[in-house]
Amino acid sequence: MKLKAVLTIAGSDSSGGAGIQADIKTMLANDVYAMSAITALTAQNTCGVRSVMNVTPNFLADQLDAIFEDIPPDAVKIGMVSSADLIEVIAEKLTHYHAKNIVVDPVMVATSGAKLIDDDAIKSLTTKLFPPAKIITPNLPELEVLSGEKIFSADDMEICAKKIFDEYHCAILAKGGHGTNDANDLLFDGKNLTWFSGKRIDTKNTHGTGCTLSSAIAANLAKNFSLVDAVSRAKNYVTGALESGLSLGLGNGPLDHGHNLR
Repeated sequence: MKLKAVLTIAGSDSSGGAGIQADIKTMLANDVYAMSAITALTAQNTCGVRSVMNVTPNFLADQLDAIFEDIPPDAVKIGMVSSADLIEVIAEKLTHYHAKNIVVDPVMVATSGAKLIDDDAIKSLTTKLFPPAKIITPNLPELEVLSGEKIFSADDMEICAKKIFDEYHCAILAKGGHGTNDANDLLFDGKNLTWFSGKRIDTKNTHGTGCTLSSAIAANLAKNFSLVDAVSRAKNYVTGALESGLSLGLGNGPLDHGHNLR
């Protein structure tokens, strides 16, 4: 038996709800073989992050070489990378190995609006990793940072998505989950605007939602689904993971990544 293989490049979440751990669980649940290159170690739980330790650029390069030289991935998901030096390594290796189906979750802004990475890293992320990406998956605060515009409506989301595509030439899935009334997402591939409607689920247990969605998209792209179908299937999977009602920890708990396996 041969499974499609997907690589996640992201940080480790010691509580298992986001980052590498969420990505691997998601990929398993979406029927692909998961591999990882870790960018940082974090000490965190459902209540918050206590400390972060980045890996060295040389060690990240070694991880990527080891993977691509042995099991070339059919898709690559990139999560939070907080250092410009690490972003440079990732970009160099993805170009060298002609990586395909690259999904970038541009983790830059917290729900509170606070920046999670510095300006140098944001510049490297947008100039080095966006152009080769098949799709990027910003939430509304990140969409505002990338476009330089404020978003108050669905029309604003469409304008911003088109603006970002014109600059970086990659498809954009603008995630509407940070909106007040719904969880509708917008996909713009340079030609077509596709809306994915979603109901807002009343739960505080949303830790790792963005990681999970981008990993599910990568898994479906690896299995040769179209971009629209990959996003649709991923969104349905995440909805099920939220609806399952898993409740762990004292803070914002994780999704139920294995809901569809039971």
